[in-house]
Formats: sequence, C-alpha cells, structure tokens
Amino acid sequence: MVEYAGRQDTHRTPNPGRNLHEAAEELLDELTERYAVDRRETKEPAGEPLRTVRLVPRHPAAGPLAVIFTDGPGVVLRLGRWFTEPLPGTDDVREAPELVAYLRALAAAHVEGGLWERIRRGLSGSCIETRLIGAGLESARQAPVDNAEARSARREGFAAPVQWAPWPRRAA
Repeated sequence: MVEYAGRQDTHRTPNPGRNLHEAAEELLDELTERYAVDRRETKEPAGEPLRTVRLVPRHPAAGPLAVIFTDGPGVVLRLGRWFTEPLPGTDDVREAPELVAYLRALAAAHVEGGLWERIRRGLSGSCIETRLIGAGLESARQAPVDNAEARSARREGFAAPVQWAPWPRRAA
C-alpha cells in the first residue's frame, strides 16, 4: 500500500529496487489516472534526444508538472513555471528508495496546491522566487531572471505571489 498526498493507494506496491526512470513512469501513470490532466509526450534534442512527459491540469489555476528523462539514470522534475529539481538517479539500490520518496513528495506537494511562485524586481535586476510546501517538505528558492522573462511573467500575473491550485480529481 502506498501513501500518496495524504491518501492510500492499494493499486500499486512500490518496488524499492527499481530505478528512477521506472518510478517516474509509475508516478506519471498514477497522476494521469487520478487527476483531470492532459498528458503530452515529446522528444527534445539537447545533445541527445530527451523524452519529456508533461501533465497539464484541465483547470487553468492548477500548475503543470513535467518529467524530463535524462540519458543517465536520473530525471528532472519541473513544477509550475520555474520550480526545477534535478534528481540524479543512482545504480545503488540502497539509495533509490530515498530518491523515489523525494520525487513523490515533491509531486504530492505540487498536486495538493503547495507551490507558490513570483517575480520580484530588485535594484540589480529581477529574480524569481519559488516556495514548495508539503508533508515533511519545505523548499524556498530564489534565482536571477533576464528582463524579457521578467516582463513576460509580470504580464501573466506573477508580480504578486501566485499559489497554484490543487489539481482537480478525475470524475469517477
């Protein structure tokens, strides 16, 4: 039985020896089954073609989630507009359960509406601020952003903090 976003899932049993790519695939499948989202898959050339799977909620106030499958054992998780978390993956099965749990915790916090993002204007330029809060998880980040991205973000409403809404559940 898997505890996910405060609910128990009896459909799948995690395999602690699996790699991060398999765990990310399983997570994407679970989210697609549980929530009203559109699933989009692309291959993007970046030296090597990378596979990206995006889940876009059917509610405009809920933020997207994307998993970029690297050519190694890791993945890159993107939440909302700016929150990005590279997860390096490992061949050591003893470390894999911790990475899988962290991947699931990040996704659960976002799906439940725990991500805030904003753009802030400062003396030396603009920066993005993100904050992700979930069960046993809190992350706050700040990074510089170029002027074009800052203007675009302000036009889209990110001058004030934006809290992404919880994802809508799929109708039974």
